Amino acid sequence: MADPLPQDLAHMRRALDLAHGVLYTTSPNPRVGCVIVRDGRVLGEGATQPPGGPHAEIVALRNAQAHGHSAEGATVYVTLEPCSHHGRTPPCVDALLAARPARVVVAMGDPNPRVNGAGLARLRAAGIAVEVGLCLDEALALNPGFVARMRRGTPWTWLKLAASLDGRSALHNGVSQWITGREARADGHRWRARSCVVLTGMGTVLADDPRLNVRDVDTPRQPRKAVVDGRFVIPEDARLFDGTEVLVFTAKADPAKAERLARKNVKTISMPGAEPLRVDLPGMMRWLGEHETNEVHVESGAGLSGALLRAGCVDELLAYLAPVLLGDAAGMVCLPELESLDAAQRFEFIETLRVGDDVRLRARAAQRWQALRSGLDAAPPPA
Repeated sequence: MADPLPQDLAHMRRALDLAHGVLYTTSPNPRVGCVIVRDGRVLGEGATQPPGGPHAEIVALRNAQAHGHSAEGATVYVTLEPCSHHGRTPPCVDALLAARPARVVVAMGDPNPRVNGAGLARLRAAGIAVEVGLCLDEALALNPGFVARMRRGTPWTWLKLAASLDGRSALHNGVSQWITGREARADGHRWRARSCVVLTGMGTVLADDPRLNVRDVDTPRQPRKAVVDGRFVIPEDARLFDGTEVLVFTAKADPAKAERLARKNVKTISMPGAEPLRVDLPGMMRWLGEHETNEVHVESGAGLSGALLRAGCVDELLAYLAPVLLGDAAGMVCLPELESLDAAQRFEFIETLRVGDDVRLRARAAQRWQALRSGLDAAPPPA
């Protein structure tokens, strides 16, 4: 869209703030915020509620109505194209058409094939002015997993790493707790909280017996836990088996063990890869996408971390670096030796942040991000 007016930018940023406020609760639906404005006055606002609850536009319209305001002739700012299909809730575009705003400003189009421009087209056909693309990157940053699942069928996956300044993640005797400080660990839990699945490998389960749950963060929803266990050797008394749902991806069949684990709310998924007793990692990601997983948070040892990178399953790196040198110690990821720098996996830095005594670095695969972003500022009308 053309250069935005300051008031448009301010209202859309408020809508983005509202969407950020439901970061932990809307999955598998996207995080969406909405603000309704007329003559510079905010009439109503809201954000998408947990699955089965109203979407942002409905919350905002009800908020306006509760304060005695009509949305007729107003401008509606919404961070995602209004839905135009019946899902868990009726189409939001129907409610907007009934409310008769004069203008709708949308941050990004909805990549859901059931929408994909249909909501925008219906608004325009009713004579409502529609603009798309204001704060697109910010809106996408709130929902990369939803967009990835809709566009490519797999979740957006980030790999969380914690290391020394010289890139070491553990001593050779296995000791790794704690390289980074308390603030960095708490920040990592916020990233766990926004994910749909927290994924680890058998090496981490055997070494640390982790719980994999979200702690130190106020969240009403715990993400699912998942383990890559090609040999199916996971201890049946592992601490992560706490009654919440756990996914175990394996390459070895053991129906009796799978049945015992099922009584602990564990789902065993057979996903053999090309190599013996190795899980098909791309296949696992496709399975997760098929089961409404938007975002995957990986916390694993160097072996699985490297395997996921080699398999092309990592979209983003979330690395915490501590101001310490460990020298001869284990690295962050196990990757094969390269003969040329041209073969290196490359990411682009998108954020550097001081967290307590440590530094958090975020880097993502630029081409994958651009593939998600492409066309979201001008979603085509349905064929």
